[in-house]
Amino acid sequence: MLNISTDALVYTQNRRARFIFELKEFVRFPSVSAQPQYKGDIQRCAAWLADHLKKIGMERVAVIPTSGHPVVYAEKCHAPGKPTVLIYGHYDVQPAEPRIEWRSPPFDPIILGDDLYGRGASDDKGQLFTHVKAFEALLRSGRELPVNIKCLFEGEEEIGSPNLPAFMIANRQILAADCVVISDTQIPSVSQPAITYALRGSISLELEISGQKRELHSGVLGGAIHNPLQALCEMIAQMHDQTGHIAIPGFYDRVRRWDAKERAYMRRVGPSDEKVLQDAGAAMGWGERDYSLYERTTIRPAITVTTMHGGYQGGGVKAAIPTHGLVKLNFRLVPDQDPQEIDRLFREYVEQITPTGMRTRIRTFASSRPVLISRNHPAVIAAAHAYRHGFGTAPVFLRNGGTIPVAGLIQEILHLPIVLMGFGLPDDGIHGPNEKFHLPNFFNGIETSIRFLTAIGQGQHASLVRRDDSQHIRNTVTFRRS
Repeated sequence: MLNISTDALVYTQNRRARFIFELKEFVRFPSVSAQPQYKGDIQRCAAWLADHLKKIGMERVAVIPTSGHPVVYAEKCHAPGKPTVLIYGHYDVQPAEPRIEWRSPPFDPIILGDDLYGRGASDDKGQLFTHVKAFEALLRSGRELPVNIKCLFEGEEEIGSPNLPAFMIANRQILAADCVVISDTQIPSVSQPAITYALRGSISLELEISGQKRELHSGVLGGAIHNPLQALCEMIAQMHDQTGHIAIPGFYDRVRRWDAKERAYMRRVGPSDEKVLQDAGAAMGWGERDYSLYERTTIRPAITVTTMHGGYQGGGVKAAIPTHGLVKLNFRLVPDQDPQEIDRLFREYVEQITPTGMRTRIRTFASSRPVLISRNHPAVIAAAHAYRHGFGTAPVFLRNGGTIPVAGLIQEILHLPIVLMGFGLPDDGIHGPNEKFHLPNFFNGIETSIRFLTAIGQGQHASLVRRDDSQHIRNTVTFRRS
């Protein structure tokens, strides 16, 4: 039995009201990274978070400028011979629009029942703050932390973390650790925790097609001049065959095949087709016939049309052949697909299927690698132990069809193992109106974090520590700007 600090759990129990009040303060900042008018609010939110980390006893706290929004760093490294755990989170949030659909102001958080409503409550301020409160409970209960802790909280996750790769590269040594915890995922329910062990990668791009130099009368020249918007539709139709299989040559060459044992496990713990459809509010599924809907969204790649634009957009009608059309596409990739290779294959395919007389332009906005995590890693085993006690039941291991870009960056740049320890719920409404965070998950999550850090420090550290302690415990910290 691990020696859990009972005082830390009692400390949390006795301060629930204050913890909620402070979480509401955190959510109140409109730290919207995508909208320039909130730049000052993002700076104030970063300063508030840094000040809070100092108040609870964290050290070497810094708000580090980047070319965009700042990074907040903190650490507490007084445990020689014990592992170092890097906690990642993001304090920026999605835009709140359309505000008319919110039942309460998005940046004036309120509590209804067991839920705290506000933009960023679940994604990711509530989940990030769960660990901060776990640190406080441990530090204020009269003991040193059972491990060395570093915090990396960024302000640009919701816009693709454009400055984080350069920051990581410039500060590799400062960010050295034995594992990284990311809490920006969901669990099936408050009574069923889960550890995410796989994420799909992604590519976001736009394809624009141009035809004749000016709009043409659709009566005079319709049927004689190829319509660029129609040509674009024809090209999109050629992205898949009739079975939902992606038609780009070479697209599946590196897609990893999973054996019957893995697929059986997925069937046992994952959502049924009926559950997926129910959650989606859809009548029927679509895609590759030999795979369940859960498999189609996790172990199989996908191409999705997210935006299509062309021709007259005003009221009434306009009988004209447009000069161009534009479509935005989102690719989801699986192990062992390489985003750069898929981008190249797509461009080659577009060149092949572009109709004669048309011109195309492709612009890639962002890409991320797929992530796969070993379920047998000591840190993951420690997380499973912590969930079992924090939530009262053992977690299941789930794949997720979404993408967390920073997870791929951590694997690629820092070469560190990751634990995806989520506390959100499927109905939290992240990225949409009326986002919420379930407060029982907040407090179960604090206990889970406490137990995770204790398990790593007392039971798993011998197999985790791989670096010289001097890399973790220093007298000075000098950050390099990205």
